[in-house]
Amino acid sequence: MPESITVEVVYALARKQELFTVKLPAGASVLDALEASGVLQKYPEIDLAKNKLGVFAKLAKPDALLRDRDRVEIYRPLIADPKEVRKQRAAQGKVMKKGAGEGE
Repeated sequence: MPESITVEVVYALARKQELFTVKLPAGASVLDALEASGVLQKYPEIDLAKNKLGVFAKLAKPDALLRDRDRVEIYRPLIADPKEVRKQRAAQGKVMKKGAGEGE
């Protein structure tokens, strides 16, 4: 078993993606990677009680153990519920279709 692992910590902002590469002792957790990366200090808006975390797009808890070359991701809360947005778009499409072609 290796003595240390290297992982990436990623935080996606609206216009850019921040990527931090950190070297940690084997057996390190997601929280260890976040703390070592400095992302929590650089972006104080990250609230571990609200922001979800993941490893390679799969949700993970802060105490989840990491493996070499894992990618820790910090997810921002959604601004709008995607299901609700789709419903609204579908409703708008129906209204548009009803009015289409009436003057032909």
